Amino acid sequence: MFTPLALLVAALCLALACWAAWFVVADRAVVLRQLWGGAVVEGVLLLQAVVLAVVQVRGDQDVDGLLLWGYVVTQLIVLPVAAAWAFAERTRWSSVVLLVAALTVAFLELRLLQIWAA
Repeated sequence: MFTPLALLVAALCLALACWAAWFVVADRAVVLRQLWGGAVVEGVLLLQAVVLAVVQVRGDQDVDGLLLWGYVVTQLIVLPVAAAWAFAERTRWSSVVLLVAALTVAFLELRLLQIWAA
């Protein structure tokens, strides 16, 4: 796996989580700019999935494919579901949902790094 890309994903997720936490403290709902931030993270996740697929097809790394792709697919699903939920829920709790989703993707990314290194 391309480690700088993985660290970029984790950093973007943590930045999005901090932004959402600020809105939680301020008792505000998610704004469209935050959802666009989530879309940027999702784009980087898609790029990472393509890179992982190419590296795995070339056979450069021997990892458990089911475990690896389980994490990749889960990452790709979490933010869009959270964004839809946050868009529908126009209260402070939408910011909580986005915060939890961003932290979840960040931790899944760190777990992907561990799986790849094993």
